[in-house]
Amino acid sequence: MEGKLTWVEIQDGIGWIKINREKKLNALNRDLIDELHDRLVDFQKDSSLKVVILTGSGDKAFVAGADISEFSSFGPQEAAELIRHGNKALFDFIPQLEKPVIAAINGYALGGGLELAMACHLRIAAQHAKMGLPEVSLGIIPGYGGTQRLPDLIGKGNAMEMILTGDMIGAEKALQMGLINKVVPSEKLLEASINLAERIMKNAPNSIKNAIKSVNSAERISKGFQEENFQFSNCFGTADFDEGIAAFFEKRKAKF
Repeated sequence: MEGKLTWVEIQDGIGWIKINREKKLNALNRDLIDELHDRLVDFQKDSSLKVVILTGSGDKAFVAGADISEFSSFGPQEAAELIRHGNKALFDFIPQLEKPVIAAINGYALGGGLELAMACHLRIAAQHAKMGLPEVSLGIIPGYGGTQRLPDLIGKGNAMEMILTGDMIGAEKALQMGLINKVVPSEKLLEASINLAERIMKNAPNSIKNAIKSVNSAERISKGFQEENFQFSNCFGTADFDEGIAAFFEKRKAKF
């Protein structure tokens, strides 16, 4: 079944969601976030479905970041509302789902795309995939949980380096750091994702649900996420933000 921005299918207990904005490198915008939310709500209600696999269309990008044109003219108040809505609808919503969500990272997972992958319970990446949080090059910071979930996954030092440099890393390095669970040849990505889903589905659904809740209870308290939201919105309307956005659209390096 194809929606405006996603394609979905349920097969053998697995719910597939494919982000369908290949020409835009599957970039996130508010409409896509809302559609993903609706798909996940439907999947949560479907008792025949045990595991969700989320991936991007094409072989270039899982999600190559946020659609910058959507917020390039925003001030702090509009940015705060954007990030509040996105977190509630998707980035804080996915971790609390009772059914595991596997991110099948089929290419670039940058900015909001990496944050989306980190919000999923498990991550498998194709060998050619690249990951990073380049927000500082735009005069902003990660706002969809990146400053909170990345340190939990790879440690504070590694997370600081990735966030402060904005550098991308390859799939093998991401595996070594613990950012992803597995790296596979590109042509084996969906097969590996199905295999992982099937291993999970052999187990008791109630136990899976309770295990997710238990693991989530160990995550950092919401104060850190609130601080990230505050600092993200504070970046908007600044000279650095104006220069970063201008440089992006002019396809040049920013001069901060």
